[in-house]
Amino acid sequence: MSALALVGFSLIQQFTKLAMLGAEWVMWLLIFLSVLSVALMLERTVLYRKMEDDLEKLAEDLRELLRSGDMEGAKARLARSPSPAAMVALAGLNEADRGAESSEEAMMGATARVKLVLERNLAFLATVGNNAPFVGLLGTVIGIIQAFDALKAQQAAAATAAAAGGPAAQQAAAGMDAAGRVMGTIAEALVATAIGLFVAIPAVAFYNWASRKVKAILSSGDTISHVVLAHLKAKGPGEVAHRVAENVKKSEPKSEPKPAKSEAKENKKDTSSTKDASESSAKDEKRDEGASKKD
Repeated sequence: MSALALVGFSLIQQFTKLAMLGAEWVMWLLIFLSVLSVALMLERTVLYRKMEDDLEKLAEDLRELLRSGDMEGAKARLARSPSPAAMVALAGLNEADRGAESSEEAMMGATARVKLVLERNLAFLATVGNNAPFVGLLGTVIGIIQAFDALKAQQAAAATAAAAGGPAAQQAAAGMDAAGRVMGTIAEALVATAIGLFVAIPAVAFYNWASRKVKAILSSGDTISHVVLAHLKAKGPGEVAHRVAENVKKSEPKSEPKPAKSEAKENKKDTSSTKDASESSAKDEKRDEGASKKD
């Protein structure tokens, strides 16, 4: 015999006492998990709907703007799109002046951040979907323990009635009451299992759908990112920086024309003065030649 048995402690008896509390608390736990799962499903669905956009049209617009060298226009077009693909491509364009490798690293970092946002709370749904049947099974086991305890009580009551020599009617009534309690307990156990499956099936189904949705969004982001990388690798970092500088100069306000006109006037004065000096020197040379011929 073990030391626990000597002191009168039995693990089976303690668990049986816990089971006698009933499986109703298991049902309330499953209902609470079900409410949380539905709330998360609605939140994720609304988020994914907000991020939807016409990615084919976005890719065409982005390609045309980049080929025309309008980098600022391309950034503005991406900023107007709510899709994660536009966020990733915009991160790459912000590093375009540093070269294609820097843009690629920036887009990889943006993709990691977007993935965290898209997969938020999906792990909870996966956990609920995988473990809710086991929670329901726990309720079933508790109900079966109660049922067998009721059967044991029925046997004890029948043995007591037989020893006392009571009427057969009282014994039959006690047996029917015990059988009714057993059937009610088994029904309660089956309800716990049914609730567990009711919580698990939608959670697993939505988790699978959300996982495919996240993969589709990330693959669309890769498509837009390749448009940006194709442009940067074709042009090279030097030409991209040159075009960015040209677009910045075009966007800056023009300088005042007055200093330019004054400089032009000064240049005209300088050229006229040089022309006068050359003409005077030519006249002096002609005079000297005439004087030498006279002599």
